[in-house]
Amino acid sequence: MKSFPFHLIQNIMKKYLALLVLLLPVLMTEAQTKNKSDAENTLTIELKDGKVVIELFPDDAPKHVERIKKLASEGKYDGVAFHRVIDGFMAQTGDIEFGNRKDFNSGSVGTGGSDLPDLPAEFNSHKHEKGTCSMARAASPNSANSQFFICFEPAPFLDNQYTVWGKVVKGMEFVDKIKMGSSSANGSVKDPDFMQKVTVGSTKKSEKKE
Repeated sequence: MKSFPFHLIQNIMKKYLALLVLLLPVLMTEAQTKNKSDAENTLTIELKDGKVVIELFPDDAPKHVERIKKLASEGKYDGVAFHRVIDGFMAQTGDIEFGNRKDFNSGSVGTGGSDLPDLPAEFNSHKHEKGTCSMARAASPNSANSQFFICFEPAPFLDNQYTVWGKVVKGMEFVDKIKMGSSSANGSVKDPDFMQKVTVGSTKKSEKKE
């Protein structure tokens, strides 16, 4: 009876281990690069009830994602109101000019933007679903600037009409708690809720505030 060739198995295992040792640094580098990329393409909005994490879509709306990240990184969105909130539809915010808590202008909020130029439309294949983040604009498709909205429910009539730049992946339950506006005033909110802080990158988890 022939003996089992254990030496062949040992040689094969040694080769696989040597290959793994060579590949491990490469795999670790790739994982670190992916994690960094994921963090750079994530937005965190701190609301009164907790943190909301949004996945950004830089491949589908590069100019809009760049704008959102720039304004967030500069702290321009901190303390900005959800000035128009319609039950079963969406919550709109981002009017840096007239919607900031420090000098909130209830008569003009919703008409302002940032000091940056308007953006060209980047309509894409993403649907307006629950949690979709899309850019608000005026009548012109190329008039988006800083205002955006988060959908409470699917709104397919907005598809290919507004630029989708992200989607809520954590904390949608906190978005659902944003103060609603008046149905008789097109969602205008008296004494609105505000974005407490907006940062590029995500926290490990979205936590309810104590």
